[in-house]
Amino acid sequence: MNKLHCYWVYIVTNKGRTVLYTGVTNNVHRRLFEHRTGCSPDSFAYRYQCWTLVYMKEFQYIQEAIAYESRLKNWKRSWKEELITGVNPDWCDLSKGWDYTGWYDPRKPPRGFYTQHRIEAWGGPEDQR
Repeated sequence: MNKLHCYWVYIVTNKGRTVLYTGVTNNVHRRLFEHRTGCSPDSFAYRYQCWTLVYMKEFQYIQEAIAYESRLKNWKRSWKEELITGVNPDWCDLSKGWDYTGWYDPRKPPRGFYTQHRIEAWGGPEDQR
């Protein structure tokens, strides 16, 4: 029996949308959790607080995903912005509402964990708080 594989190319940004990070993973839910909790505190995404998922595309084969990610990383920022706006015009957090229950002790969340249910001081659109 063949097992279906699923790979994702994703783009995350920070609150001010000044930084874009492009990555590839086989589990975008887990990878975003890792970015937000600082599993690798020296990583680019954690250092620049790129925790808002604004784009993701699914692939069946890892080679295709890696090739697409490499192409995106060579794009101009304006092209990436057009790509994101084409599928997510308001740049809403696509991970809003994802359930991380059981991933950590809610009384002691991981250092730096981004909690979407709290109103943030940065302002921004009401539906993204």
